[in-house]
Amino acid sequence: MNIFADVEARVKAALEALKADGVLPADLTIPAIDAEAPRDATHGDVAVNAALVLAKAAKMKPRDIADALKAKLSAASDIEKIDVAGPGFLNITFKPDVWHKLVKTIVTDGAKFGAGSASNGEKVNLEYVSANPTGPMHVGHCRGAVFGDALANLLQFAGYDVTREYYINDAGGQVDVLAKSAFLRYREALGEDIGAIPEGLYPGDYLKPVGDALAHEHGKKLLALPEDEWLPLVRQFAIDRMMDMIRDDLAALNIRHDVFFSEASMTRGGKDQIKAAIDQLRKNGLIYEGKLEKPKGHDDGEWEDRTQTLFKSTAFGDDEDRAIQKSNGGYTYFAGDIAYHYDKLQRGFLHMINVFGADHVGYISRMKAAVAALSDKKADLDIKVVNLVKLYKNGEPFKMSKRAGTFVTLRDVVDEVGRDPVRFMMLYRKNNEQLDFDFAKVTEQSKDNPVFYVQYAHARAASIFRNAAEQVPGLDLSQNALENADLSILKDPGEIDLIKRLGAFPRLVEGAAKAHEPHRVAFYLYDLASALHGQWSRGNDSPHLRFIQSNDGVATLARLALIAATKTVITSGLRVLGVEAPDAMR
Repeated sequence: MNIFADVEARVKAALEALKADGVLPADLTIPAIDAEAPRDATHGDVAVNAALVLAKAAKMKPRDIADALKAKLSAASDIEKIDVAGPGFLNITFKPDVWHKLVKTIVTDGAKFGAGSASNGEKVNLEYVSANPTGPMHVGHCRGAVFGDALANLLQFAGYDVTREYYINDAGGQVDVLAKSAFLRYREALGEDIGAIPEGLYPGDYLKPVGDALAHEHGKKLLALPEDEWLPLVRQFAIDRMMDMIRDDLAALNIRHDVFFSEASMTRGGKDQIKAAIDQLRKNGLIYEGKLEKPKGHDDGEWEDRTQTLFKSTAFGDDEDRAIQKSNGGYTYFAGDIAYHYDKLQRGFLHMINVFGADHVGYISRMKAAVAALSDKKADLDIKVVNLVKLYKNGEPFKMSKRAGTFVTLRDVVDEVGRDPVRFMMLYRKNNEQLDFDFAKVTEQSKDNPVFYVQYAHARAASIFRNAAEQVPGLDLSQNALENADLSILKDPGEIDLIKRLGAFPRLVEGAAKAHEPHRVAFYLYDLASALHGQWSRGNDSPHLRFIQSNDGVATLARLALIAATKTVITSGLRVLGVEAPDAMR
């Protein structure tokens, strides 16, 4: 039950009726109608802007359209009143029975309430994390991992068919550095004093187990091989071990991908998917030989003062054309990324989302251009950027033990405060804004700690049911009893306000999914928790508002239905965020 979608459908039907009546031009095209909660709650339950949207095309005053709409809509039995405000806004106020029916709907639908409201199973490829397999994941990867996973949960809840994908960058020079670093640790495992780690190799202790495993599997055999023979063996061995470690780190956050796509697989076994992608662009006249101007203000690793193979990315909104093949015949990194997204298109994905770190902002326009060119503008690519995370403890910058050698790992953070605080707080800020993560604040038990406050609301709802069973012996608390409770007693403004917040959940899910913004769910849950806690506090001051009325089973059951509905929505929201919904707090 989506209150706002229902109003939009009613308004559209009323507008069609006005066309049939000759009030509106018969050839008037009815655009999408937006219904939303008024900014000021005293203005009603739902505000509609249809009259303003249609005025120009209908060649009518918005107020006249609004008045005609009001006359059509006012006949509905569930509408209390309709006011025409300002230049032509419709402010609709429902009768209380609408909100009572909503509570019953939520209790009946359970986890299905709010689900599937934004899509009919459209396929979406969501690529996130994709950290180089050269070491453990750091705190920056942590934010991208949580954001991507929550976005995948949100899209699935909203009805999309989501594939969670990880792109393994296992074809560049960095994996050769990894192999050489692992080989050094292999020699160390065999008893050699390797001294200080040479400049340019990875120094972290996390490679010691890799060296030990190489020594256990190969003994001293690799020492007798030339580099061109041991390097590919050690490279793949080290990559596999690093990916095992990365999967384990992600599992600590309850994150699992459906697909792990290897960059190296595109040019392995005699195939060349990069060439295939370039050939596709060439067929469309988008590849040419030319020179690029040297970038201003910085060096570009893919720039050279020679003729290269270039992609006409400016034809698709980029600020300059891009090199895809160097003068020596080698592919650029961008060429590999083009081929990877070409592969996604061949797998049938017309909707793609990539999660980038803040240091990849400059890459966005070229990737969007590539997808547009490869799909003849039929596919869309949204790139979400996650900004930096700064660590604090009690307001002071915080340094932790760093087994990686140079940075704070994802596992360090999870082990310090737990999965739920990490996930919730990584989402309690818009993804492109800098996040200050204070270890002390995310574990304190107060209203100032959003994850505690929301989880406590869920636990409080569960405790109300336990207390009701004790204080009102014999009261039927079954699903059937809750669905058939007499909800007409829910008249208090605080109760109605809580129900209205629940009614906003389907539209919240729909909007957050379409905007690819899971932080909206975190914000919504905090506000919903605040409303529940607030109503609880009002009961402390006014006993007749308490959820449990020991001498009135009818009132208790009605309020328990409201609590059940609230608990359901909090559970669904926390599930989207990947956070536990506890029935008790310690």
